[in-house]
Amino acid sequence: MKKLLQQYQPFLFFLGKFIACYLILTFIYQNYLSKFDASQAEVDSFTQMVADQSAKVLSWFDSNSYTMPHLREPCVKLIYSGKYVSRIIEGCNAVSVMILFISFVIAFTGKLKKTILFILTGIILIHILNITRIVFLCIALYHYPHCEHLLHGVVFPLVIYGVVFLLWVIWVNKYSLYASKTVK
Repeated sequence: MKKLLQQYQPFLFFLGKFIACYLILTFIYQNYLSKFDASQAEVDSFTQMVADQSAKVLSWFDSNSYTMPHLREPCVKLIYSGKYVSRIIEGCNAVSVMILFISFVIAFTGKLKKTILFILTGIILIHILNITRIVFLCIALYHYPHCEHLLHGVVFPLVIYGVVFLLWVIWVNKYSLYASKTVK
């Protein structure tokens, strides 16, 4: 048993760091969310910001685009071209994707400065990609409402998780401590 633990020590260490980081960040995020009363249709400020930024970008395509609060649900209504096309809920803000991204990068240790810069760059990229995803999804839903499941459930998650996967590959192959060992 000891030999197996030694043989798989790098993997177990990675897994432990990933799970610990993921649980800590999720706990912090859930604590943040608990400050908002969903029964009163309160939306957390980050989700509100994502909705407002999405509406701002949508207004570049149609000036009659804006957000409004949903009176019965903890979400923000997104109006495009004067039509209610989408609701932005807490899950649309991509924080859970960012937590997953950060946990993986931290689990595959790198130099501190590079790790922090890569995480910050990745979070900004994920945020911009998420706003872009919401904008294109709203425009597509306005024109093709019958394709909602395909667009929301397949195409756009594939894009955002695909980019996160590519970021992980770049991190592991170029910046993590494991990359320096395999390059030499």
